[in-house]
Amino acid sequence: MKNILITGGAGFIGSKLSLQLKRKGYEITVMDNLSSQIHGKNPETDSPLYKSIAGQVNFINGDVVRSEDWEKAIEGQDVIVHLAAETGTGQSMYQIEKYTGVNVSGTAKMLDLLVNKPHQVKKVIIASSRAVYGEGKYLHPELGLIYPKPRNVEEMRKGHFEIQYPDGQFLTALPTDEESKIHPTSIYGITKYAQEQMVMTACSSMGVAPVAVRFQNVYGEGQSLLNPYTGILSIFSSQILNGNDINVFEDGKESRDFIHVDDAVEAVVKCIENDSADGEVFNVGTGIPTDVITVAENLKKFYNRDFEINISGQFRLGDIRHNFADISKIKSRLNFQPQVSFEEGISKFTKWVLQQNIRDVKFKESLEEMKVKGLLK
Repeated sequence: MKNILITGGAGFIGSKLSLQLKRKGYEITVMDNLSSQIHGKNPETDSPLYKSIAGQVNFINGDVVRSEDWEKAIEGQDVIVHLAAETGTGQSMYQIEKYTGVNVSGTAKMLDLLVNKPHQVKKVIIASSRAVYGEGKYLHPELGLIYPKPRNVEEMRKGHFEIQYPDGQFLTALPTDEESKIHPTSIYGITKYAQEQMVMTACSSMGVAPVAVRFQNVYGEGQSLLNPYTGILSIFSSQILNGNDINVFEDGKESRDFIHVDDAVEAVVKCIENDSADGEVFNVGTGIPTDVITVAENLKKFYNRDFEINISGQFRLGDIRHNFADISKIKSRLNFQPQVSFEEGISKFTKWVLQQNIRDVKFKESLEEMKVKGLLK
């Protein structure tokens, strides 16, 4: 399987994956629409991601919502890694047609071509997300495993952010495995699960091996510093280096599983190269939760800047409280082991950021947008 198509291959994960696979001797084709939200208005000058792959891979300036672009890109490919997607959890709640159009309909166009046109594709890897789980898996001290419903807005207005069962008991977050209940709390999460199911079902029916990778929060060098909707480390970094204080939602104790982009890329490579991945769904994370206030404090240490970390008490509808992965399956099946600790990763990330031309990403405007839509409380 020599020829690999990577959609979104000029993006954060995609550009790193493209170059890693090229180093391993694969022939790489990238299809990307070079969205200005990620790459700026002039990718040739504004986007370090695009510049990193320019001239290194076969590049198609194409869009997953156009069948003709898919048809051109798929020709001669052995493997498709479908990364291209709209990825903002908050933004998805008020740009529903856009998110379903790109994520769901775009994937449908790929599958339609694979079903109805001749091709040599043998494997499709779909990038999914921890967002499919919603709040994920929790433990009740008496009732055992619980998959809680979305948090009560009125309780959150009072500053009660932790997950509480109707009987008053507080629940303990557990690592979420691939067999856990699917319960997305955002349109983004719904679209990612739809993508998964479409790929797993359609590819299996036509004899193409499907694989789904549910990424946790991927961060690292190359993450877009222009997108105000995704990537908490990038958003905080832009605010800090533009001389602003940072506002942390809720009470700062909400946690995520942060995985460095190099480890995320290695997980995808293992899925490409191992037949034992075929037909499977894998969590891609570290299994270690880190709360947001710890992220902010680490950035303060590594940037060595004087700024305030304000605990705002604000919250966004669709956000979850905690989620971290159980990665025992990908460890045992594919011998995957994350190599980059959060301390090492954030050090590498901040050193890279300091070498970039930092612009104001207009995060305040994005918050105002959500407030107007009734999604920021």
